[in-house]
Amino acid sequence: MNFPWLLLIVLTPLIGTLLLFVPKRFIPFSDKQIALYSSLITLIFVLVVAFIFDTSSTALTQFDVSYDWIPIFGISFHLGLTGISLVLIGLTAVLTPIVLLATEHEGMKKRKEFLMWILLVEASALAVFLARDLFLFYVVFEAMLVPIFFLVGRFGGPRRSAAALKFILFGLAGGLVMLAALIWLYFVGATQLGRGTFSITALSNELNMDVWTERWLFLGFFFAFALKAPMFPGHTWLPDTAEQATPGTSTMLIGILDKVGTYGMLAILLPIFPNASKEFAPIIIGLAVFGVIYAALVAMAQKDMKRTFAFISISHFGFIVMGIFSFTSIGMIGSTVYMVAHGLSTAALFLTAGYLIKQKDNSLINSFGGLTKIAPVMTGIFLIAALASIALPGMAGFVGEFMVLTGTFQRYQIPTIIATFGIILAAIYMLWLYQRVFTGTENKETKNIVDLNLKQTLVLSPLVLLTVLFGFYPAPVIKIAESAISNTMLQIGQTDPGPIISKVETK
Repeated sequence: MNFPWLLLIVLTPLIGTLLLFVPKRFIPFSDKQIALYSSLITLIFVLVVAFIFDTSSTALTQFDVSYDWIPIFGISFHLGLTGISLVLIGLTAVLTPIVLLATEHEGMKKRKEFLMWILLVEASALAVFLARDLFLFYVVFEAMLVPIFFLVGRFGGPRRSAAALKFILFGLAGGLVMLAALIWLYFVGATQLGRGTFSITALSNELNMDVWTERWLFLGFFFAFALKAPMFPGHTWLPDTAEQATPGTSTMLIGILDKVGTYGMLAILLPIFPNASKEFAPIIIGLAVFGVIYAALVAMAQKDMKRTFAFISISHFGFIVMGIFSFTSIGMIGSTVYMVAHGLSTAALFLTAGYLIKQKDNSLINSFGGLTKIAPVMTGIFLIAALASIALPGMAGFVGEFMVLTGTFQRYQIPTIIATFGIILAAIYMLWLYQRVFTGTENKETKNIVDLNLKQTLVLSPLVLLTVLFGFYPAPVIKIAESAISNTMLQIGQTDPGPIISKVETK
């Protein structure tokens, strides 16, 4: 039996959560140290798995851990690692300790509760990215709503209760539709295979559904994933939630958990419902392109920094969805790279702005101005995060965005051309935001702003370093994702189109 690395990765933050409630006379660490050390140990385990992951293997999953859970229904506790899930658990393991260090000021009176929910967010994200049983995936998919609900509702802004309620209602609506589709899929599998199973591998490789059944089941799962992402038009919960949530909570939500939606599309929708995925792809590409442009335009009109970041993310998720449904290797790999780049840049934006917002207890853009002289370090880090967000060459976002547009153009030329206008709009909304907050005339209300200290700078520096590193050397992420994408292309019976060559008649 292989060493259960994946089980350790999932259990470590859960063990850390339990240790928070052990009486201090039995444990020589503070609550903050327990949470931080458990997240760092999780990161070490993920790095070990990443180093021994075999990128040349043709196996669908590696490091599998499987135990019977509810055998009568064919349900197992099955964890398995693919290239895509490795990339995303790596992102989760990197961002969690950074959030814990960067949000030291949050929840001072309820620190233990805050740390508990953060660790549970990490555990649920790791479990959902590793789940290879669809029932297990659904359980964790729904369970992850709980820690975010309390993080927003207990630690958010003045309208936190309304934002938390809206978040949970949208999440439950998607989950309810997904549950109905899950039950239907179970009976379809039981009829065709002669046994009930929720194995993602078995459902991907052995089912042969009729056209209408596959269409409806696809729509049920897609609805849940599109709301989670979030994708236009099911995006409206995100700006309200991000505005009221703390920067650390928003980082965990947008930087990590929202990737569950796009991960589900790539790892579940396409392999299990390949025909319906190809059939609905043009409509989904159209919605994604509209979301790219619409969210970028709305981002320009925002007065609140955190709402601006939320709409920027909605625009970026449009690009990610485009790459997934391009049905090209370069587009799908680009979406995976884009998810990592988006997680890093979003974290840098929210956490850097969080240090600024903390000092003013205000996130309105017009409350700031002229911070370049009085906060040069904060200005520099925010500028790098902003440039990464608009996919400047040399930043990780450029690699993912270029691959997505290149891959999508191979099948959908006109939508891709329209989507490229989103790049121009991104430069406008982000640089305009930077100009209003950091340059220009110094605002009277910002004279007492203090620059980042050494500790805060060190906390944010990994985000900057990784963004630049993957911008110049994205090969590790691409190579890890490539094996999983090759398997996905094989499962859905799709091959990459040949190069598009313009035919010019010459006389």
